[in-house]
Amino acid sequence: MPRTLAYTGKTDSGYMDRGIPLLRCALMLCSVSIWAVTCYAGNDVLGEIQLEGATKVEKTSGVWIDGQYLGYLDELKGSKKILLLPGEHKIAVRQNGYQDFTRELVLQPGQKQLIVVKMVKDLRFKMPPVTAEIKLSINPDRAAVFLDGLFVGHAGEFGGIAKSLLVAPGHRKIAISLPGYETFSTEVDLSPNQKFEIKTDLVKASTPQPSPLPNQN
Repeated sequence: MPRTLAYTGKTDSGYMDRGIPLLRCALMLCSVSIWAVTCYAGNDVLGEIQLEGATKVEKTSGVWIDGQYLGYLDELKGSKKILLLPGEHKIAVRQNGYQDFTRELVLQPGQKQLIVVKMVKDLRFKMPPVTAEIKLSINPDRAAVFLDGLFVGHAGEFGGIAKSLLVAPGHRKIAISLPGYETFSTEVDLSPNQKFEIKTDLVKASTPQPSPLPNQN
């Protein structure tokens, strides 16, 4: 079924205007980004965070650590497990139509911490009375999708048979981001009931790219 974003045209300064805060050097060098964690797999100094969710809502939610997007929860295991330097870390799990799940923790050297994620519906979420439809065909499809600065899910949720993103008509800014790749950005003007498709292969970045920060209203 299509995913619905209750966006009515209200704007905010958003992640595109706030700028990206500098992450701590250690994080940029080693661990938070999915494309970097495996090179430290044998380092006993690093700690590990394991995230679990009971339902599809939790499993498809996006995960940020210290402001860096990692991927959706259910993929962050095995070769993509979360390895971090010891110290304080902030975790945020986000899903369209739900309140942010946040935790702050202190990780010890070699320690494993399990965090059970439970998403709670945001009562402010409202379905627009008239919608347009956006279908995505993105490679890699695990990339994060932002609509007008709001995180709405990962690309794989909005492509294929009977899967798309329903939004309010009007002018929309779309950004698709994944660590290790250049961010893809575009703007579209959507009419009521219009169907629109975006196809693209993300380009690998020559230098590490910080991920966008979603609105945190």
